[in-house]
Amino acid sequence: MERPERAAAALGAQPRANGCSGAAHGALRNGYVRGLPAPDTQINHIVHNGGLYKRPFNEAFEETPMLVAVLTYVGYGVLTLFGYLRDFMRQWKIEKCQNATEREEQKDFVPLYQDFENFYNRNLYMRIRDSWNRPICSVPGAKVDMMERVSHDYNWTFTYTGRVIKDIINMGSYNYLGFAQKAGTCQEAAAKVLSQYGAGVCSTRQEMGNLDKHEELEKLVARFLGVESAMAYGMGFATNSMNIPALVGKGCLILSDELNHASLVLGARLSGATIRIFKHNNMQSLEKLLKDAIVHGQPRTRRPWKKILILVEGIYSMEGSIVRLPEVIALKKKYKSYLYLDEAHSIGALGPSGRGVVEYFGLSPDDVDVMMGTFTKSFGAAGGYIGGKKELIDYLRTYSHSAVYATSLSPPVVEQIITSMKCIMGEDGTTVGKARVQQLAENTRYFRRRLKEMGFIIYGNEDSPVVPLMLYMPAKIGAFGREMLKRNIGVVVVGFPATPIIESRARFCLSAAHTKEMLDTALKEINEVGDLLQLKYSRHRLVPLLDRPFDETTYEETED
Repeated sequence: MERPERAAAALGAQPRANGCSGAAHGALRNGYVRGLPAPDTQINHIVHNGGLYKRPFNEAFEETPMLVAVLTYVGYGVLTLFGYLRDFMRQWKIEKCQNATEREEQKDFVPLYQDFENFYNRNLYMRIRDSWNRPICSVPGAKVDMMERVSHDYNWTFTYTGRVIKDIINMGSYNYLGFAQKAGTCQEAAAKVLSQYGAGVCSTRQEMGNLDKHEELEKLVARFLGVESAMAYGMGFATNSMNIPALVGKGCLILSDELNHASLVLGARLSGATIRIFKHNNMQSLEKLLKDAIVHGQPRTRRPWKKILILVEGIYSMEGSIVRLPEVIALKKKYKSYLYLDEAHSIGALGPSGRGVVEYFGLSPDDVDVMMGTFTKSFGAAGGYIGGKKELIDYLRTYSHSAVYATSLSPPVVEQIITSMKCIMGEDGTTVGKARVQQLAENTRYFRRRLKEMGFIIYGNEDSPVVPLMLYMPAKIGAFGREMLKRNIGVVVVGFPATPIIESRARFCLSAAHTKEMLDTALKEINEVGDLLQLKYSRHRLVPLLDRPFDETTYEETED
């Protein structure tokens, strides 16, 4: 039997029917479930939100003001023109050239470095490079210490002053539940395991690197997720990029959200499967691709696809949006496809007990074929996991490159995960974990509400701890980061190409470790900088995501 067929068997048999009533799929209106029919009810249509969702789903994206959009494009145009002017001056030795170039004696060879491809980095990114890669010299908790640096050549090089900036409020780390700490039960447990097992394993799981701690962790993860089995990996990125190729291959179809993380994109490309993109969180777009896949089959041969795999994330880390999981599951069951859910940002951060987006919507883990997540955020550690049916995990233990060839998780890291996860589950005999989950939810709603009241344009779901504040114009990316750092607030700013060219933003990440006083201090400074840089663009014209115009030309396809 070929590996794709074995992977199909590992993913499970045909999905069961969704227990939702049939109705026409109209415009989405958020609401509560008023009653669901028996689980064996056959699905014929996707139902209204009111029939699928057990809680309000409030997620809206305010329209970009036309003047702001025009000025943003003009700003990039001016920067581009000056970039060409500076390149001309560098070519004629009028301005000192500090970027990487090919040596004269190498000109006759095939170029290793394409000079023009670095135009954006050289002339735009370099001007605001001081907003990134800032060196932290403390635990990345609610507050951090940062090494001060200066540049005398417009950010081409940096010099450290020797001064440390103390007690910067950290609004950028993914420390959702506050487990990134240097004291407490997690630190004590990790230190004890470090003295017993050492720091490294120096082997793979299949050789001499399978510790009893790894077995304990995987059983705990499976119990936490409510699945049959789970497997842990040493790197979150590789959990996606190395496992997707083990599940699908040539003759398979991947349907991927347009805003999926780079690890999902890389895994899909490495698999050799055909990839088609659907609009972000747009169920009409996804269903159209599913229909086309069933009707037309594979290109040229028209044979049925061996497998159709839908790739989505729980929380999208740039948009702050939450996947419309009830609708995705309904479509997945209707069209007999498989679902791969990346819960890197949602595990620990969503749900009454921190079990992620599946619990947040009150769904069954059995409805998700592959449950992926990372330990790098809510658990304050490193690595990732995949959970699902035992057949799936047994298959991945043999065929996953990240399982066969990668070094095992470090024992102290494993203990950090075990201790923090037991704390969240309440198995440590305390209610600290539950309190942290609740505190994160309260901080998220409070912070989002206050920013909207101030007049900022905020993207995403009201329950998402990832809070994008729109900056738009390129000059304001660096200015916002610098002004916030002057006020002892550490933030992450993001621009093109990580975001669409007119949607530059600052991204705040809330934590249960943030006190109300910290949030109020941050909000006060954000409000002040917002007035200084004129960032309060909101006109309170919120456009639900699925009401945004859908353009079929945005489909992308890579064929065999």
